[in-house]
Amino acid sequence: MSSQLARAHTFQQLHAADGAFVFPNPWDAGSAKMLASLGYKALATTSAGLAFALGRPDAEGAISLEENLANAQAIVAATDLPVAGDLENGFADDPQGCAACIKRAAAIGLVGGSIEDASGRADAPIYDFQLAVERVQAAVEVARSLDFLFTLTARAENLLNGRDDLADTIRRLQAFAEAGADVLFAPGLRSVAEIEAVVRAVAPKPVNVLMGLSGVTLTVAQLQDLGVKRISVGSSLARAAYGEFLRAAQDIQQNGRFTYAERALPFQHLNDLFKG
Repeated sequence: MSSQLARAHTFQQLHAADGAFVFPNPWDAGSAKMLASLGYKALATTSAGLAFALGRPDAEGAISLEENLANAQAIVAATDLPVAGDLENGFADDPQGCAACIKRAAAIGLVGGSIEDASGRADAPIYDFQLAVERVQAAVEVARSLDFLFTLTARAENLLNGRDDLADTIRRLQAFAEAGADVLFAPGLRSVAEIEAVVRAVAPKPVNVLMGLSGVTLTVAQLQDLGVKRISVGSSLARAAYGEFLRAAQDIQQNGRFTYAERALPFQHLNDLFKG
């Protein structure tokens, strides 16, 4: 089997197996290698992590599709793990653009990817319902035309865009499931009740839940008990790394101290890890 076909098969098996799996989000090749060394079974890219690494804001159209896919390709090449892409809104408003995005994502080695219903526009942050469904339908059509199983995730973005409307979020997820999406995802779910409602509404389709949110303390075991299949962490690992970097730099600037070095990974540890 080709490497991509083998990775796609592994990814499919993770979704078919019992229980939940954690699906962390590296933002570059180095963080991907670190996660692989810890035994994770699959990875997902993070649009916010990439944006921050490039010194740009997320969700404002500051990253191009070409930059997104170049980052994803570097992460794919870094390990043997299956990688799914955070493809934002498909970098297009129309269904045809979403379809083209999926085709290009598959061509660079990704075995899955997500399409969201957020437009990136402040005046109208969420696509109208019918257009959102048509966009997913177009992405599904391309995914099914490939010579391997490309796992398509459809995202309902209400909760991250100031629209605290769980009923509409569920309506969208159900429509995305009917359109053929393999996995459903509503980033921003924070409570047991919300997660239970989404899992129940789209069953038996698998649900991805975003963790790494401030104030949300659910564990892997608890999420698994709620019926969640996939657990991702979005930009939170990147933010944790940048947080430590900023605190260390502030301590130097403000206090003249270098105590952060006691917490830093040893040079040889990282150097040996990146030799593989």
